[in-house]
Amino acid sequence: MQILPSVHPHDLPGDPAELRRRFLLGELFQSGRTELAYWEVDRTVIGGAVPTTEALDLMAPGLLGSGSFCARRELGIINLGGSGEIVVDGQSFEMAPRDGLYVGRGAEQVTFTSRAAGTPARYYLLSYPAHASYPVKHVAHANVTPVELGAPETSNRRTLYKYFAPGVVETCQLTMGLTALATGSVWNTLPPHTHLRRSEVYCYCELVDENAVIHLMGEPAATRHLVMRNLEVVVSPSWSIHAGAGTSNYAFVWGMGGENQDFADMNPAPIASLY
Repeated sequence: MQILPSVHPHDLPGDPAELRRRFLLGELFQSGRTELAYWEVDRTVIGGAVPTTEALDLMAPGLLGSGSFCARRELGIINLGGSGEIVVDGQSFEMAPRDGLYVGRGAEQVTFTSRAAGTPARYYLLSYPAHASYPVKHVAHANVTPVELGAPETSNRRTLYKYFAPGVVETCQLTMGLTALATGSVWNTLPPHTHLRRSEVYCYCELVDENAVIHLMGEPAATRHLVMRNLEVVVSPSWSIHAGAGTSNYAFVWGMGGENQDFADMNPAPIASLY
């Protein structure tokens, strides 16, 4: 289990390789395996599960000190691959592409399968400690109310889908969803911003061929960038801006944990303030 320590903004490296080592997860989606990483900020667990011919059980790493993964945690899952099935304590949920599943604290067994090994499901996992237990909830992408944002003139026309958020699915601190950019748009959010009361994790997806996203991070007056490929994940501390522009349109899963679930709780960093 990879561990990402918290980083003070004054210690933000300038070397690209070191920046990637501290903030980027690039190999979470491995065929036939479940991969997990632990980020010290908000005690975040990030993972990928890609079942092929055999089902995969979600096990609790020793770092968590619990008998089952969700003994003291809640878990958000979004399927970024082909169709599959997730079984939670004997209850089965069909998972079409882009479908989501919330698993509350106290679940004892979570099992992942794919419908076709040649087109496996790719389950993206995001988990935070939970103080209460809420029911398992399947969220079909087709039933999520889309929110249209941005404009062609600013190259950030995009559709936002809230999966686990207040008013949609009740959780302890997890807020999670998917945003898809329209053809011809490349910016995932404008203006860049920070979240002082929570951290955020981005998983870039649906990038085809050799396309990439240039992800901006760091303090507004001391920015850095990461070149992100398909199915790579970047962690964003509360002091860091986040924004990005792609070489084509793409999608990304955003997820947040902390002490405030208000989606609009952010501190803008206008373009003019960036260096």
